[in-house]
Amino acid sequence: MAVTIADVARAAGVSVSTASYALSGKRRISEPTRLRVAAAVDELGYRPHAGARALASASPRTRTIALMAPLRTGTDTAVVMQFVAAIVLRARHHGLDVLLLTQDDVDGVERVASGSVVDGVVVLDVQADDPRVAALDGLGRPAVLVGLPAAPGRLSCIDLDFEGAGRLTVEHLADLGHTSVGVVAHADEFRERGASFAVRLARGVTDAGATRGVDVRLVGSDGSAAGTASAVDTLLAGTPAPTALIVHNEPALPHVLARLAALGHDVPARTSVLAICPADVAERQTVPVTAVEIPAADIGSVAVDMLVDRVEEDRPTEIRLVAPTLVDRGSTTRR
Repeated sequence: MAVTIADVARAAGVSVSTASYALSGKRRISEPTRLRVAAAVDELGYRPHAGARALASASPRTRTIALMAPLRTGTDTAVVMQFVAAIVLRARHHGLDVLLLTQDDVDGVERVASGSVVDGVVVLDVQADDPRVAALDGLGRPAVLVGLPAAPGRLSCIDLDFEGAGRLTVEHLADLGHTSVGVVAHADEFRERGASFAVRLARGVTDAGATRGVDVRLVGSDGSAAGTASAVDTLLAGTPAPTALIVHNEPALPHVLARLAALGHDVPARTSVLAICPADVAERQTVPVTAVEIPAADIGSVAVDMLVDRVEEDRPTEIRLVAPTLVDRGSTTRR
């Protein structure tokens, strides 16, 4: 098995990004650290690809980009595929092929980004503390993140403003007179592993609740019928009982509506329902759902455009957060 930059970093007792910087010279590294990395390179027989330091401008173009789309447990594959389809179509518009990677490990990043396999990388499902970010930043390969890590370094990012989306949902319900709101969110593991969108959404609904005087309680669901019914029951058993539910969990949405129907909670007469999801998900429910829409196709397309710009010329780091918009389909009402 080929030796990777991650192997060198482990042997030298440093991070992947530090090892990359020591080899590329992009940042000042202390002499003792540089010597440890050099010794690890010699010991392991690592052969970094020449030209990585000036990859975007010096290497021959491959006309191929990599797309890292990890398929983690609990992820809604249908939504992921909306991003993937948009990225592939936009890449085709630019005359580019797409190499799809479904792993999320640092070795995968190094394998495709340190050589001459691709011109750049688009990364999906970015975590708040994502080791892939440091690896890409250190290697110097043009890359665009769909998501917002805590420390993006020199990498550009695009995503929906999920914190703003969370605030908008609570504000919409507060304007309708709701004072107690439940949130059916993604499973707890999403927030525990630092899934950027889940963390920011939770922060948005919590902050808006505190600002508007709305009691907001969040319960995670695994997206199954049983798990979602349990989450709904837990929320409705609270005191005071919520008069509205926000659903940020695409697989769970139809099960939320089914559970409310089974309990005799008419939507929206007794319980208002508002989702954060792609438009097609909100529209195809038994009750069309008012939603802050996730524009997956637009975000995917713009991510490719941003990457192409950075492959063709040196561009400054950019963070684009798409402003959330709410589409009213009649599933929320005044209290």
